[in-house]
Amino acid sequence: MKTPVGERFSEFFDKWICQLDDYLQQLLRVSKESLSEAEQQVLVSKLTAHYKEFYTVKWTAAHEDVLAFYCPVWLSKLENAYSWLTGWKPSMIFRLVESMRRTRVPGQRLAELTEEQVRKIEQLRMKIKFEEEKVEREMERQQVAMADCKMVELVRMASRIRNGELVGQVDGLVEVALKGILAGLERVMKAADCVRLKTLKGVLDVLNPSQSVDFLAGTCMIQIQLKQWGQRRDSQKGPRLELHNNVLF
Repeated sequence: MKTPVGERFSEFFDKWICQLDDYLQQLLRVSKESLSEAEQQVLVSKLTAHYKEFYTVKWTAAHEDVLAFYCPVWLSKLENAYSWLTGWKPSMIFRLVESMRRTRVPGQRLAELTEEQVRKIEQLRMKIKFEEEKVEREMERQQVAMADCKMVELVRMASRIRNGELVGQVDGLVEVALKGILAGLERVMKAADCVRLKTLKGVLDVLNPSQSVDFLAGTCMIQIQLKQWGQRRDSQKGPRLELHNNVLF
């Protein structure tokens, strides 16, 4: 069942992913054309702005209902299965770069990385891995906190008290406790999103404009293809969002 926030964000996400698909078609065309670095950089900047818009809208909506992002109704079951703290796992980007280098898909420019670029990307990978683990430890702390003494005492009180006035008092205490839990989940979500953004920015800072075009085309294709595969699996339960048919591997 969609909450009001889930309903609004679903509408936004459908439009956002369609725009991402349009940008992907532009990236694929540019990858095959001989454009100047300045022209390529214009498109790269449009893509990065598109991603920033996603997180700006996400954070605003999550402040109202963060749980909607831990069980997103706008994603397929397959997409949800591969979700890491409300989004894609940053380390996946480094595996993707290596795969694109070897396969030369969607273009050959990533196969032309210099030794210096490879070294910088490896340094970034190690830094991002550390930050991922830091976020995961915070999420573990949030989860374990559900069993601390205060929560157990609230559960005991809620299960035993039947007096109407006292029940109201307990409900108030529970509401305060849940507010703290939700605030913690929101912090974890934002921290994970920041690692995602740092990963994208870090890789793009290492690449030149033509390499960035191929890199962004690959990341877009993975996201869009995963959505299409997931929708195909879920198609018996509702309409699918029609996107271009792109094949990455």
